[in-house]
Amino acid sequence: MLRTCNRAPFFPMNPFVVLILIILDIYWWVVIAMVIMSWLLAFNVVNIHNPFVRQVNFVLHRLTEPLLRPIRRFMPDLGGIDLSPVILFIGIIFVRYLVVYYLGGVRV
Repeated sequence: MLRTCNRAPFFPMNPFVVLILIILDIYWWVVIAMVIMSWLLAFNVVNIHNPFVRQVNFVLHRLTEPLLRPIRRFMPDLGGIDLSPVILFIGIIFVRYLVVYYLGGVRV
């Protein structure tokens, strides 16, 4: 008896679509690093006076603030809880699905 493979067929994707998805994945991890860095600074685990920590915080802040600032402007004030990264994660997931749905198909 022959076994059949139940794998989905391979559809080649446009290299530009793959590049967009990789950039979105990298930005996902940058936002996670920014969230972790903000927790470490808030709980005084790392010292902002350390030059390396200050530089990493500066880079993460410069990379994430252009997208987080408009989200924070429209969200209600929840005290010390910042849910704007969660909204940004939902937005990144939505953009990934849009890119795959509209641009990820096979072009013949």
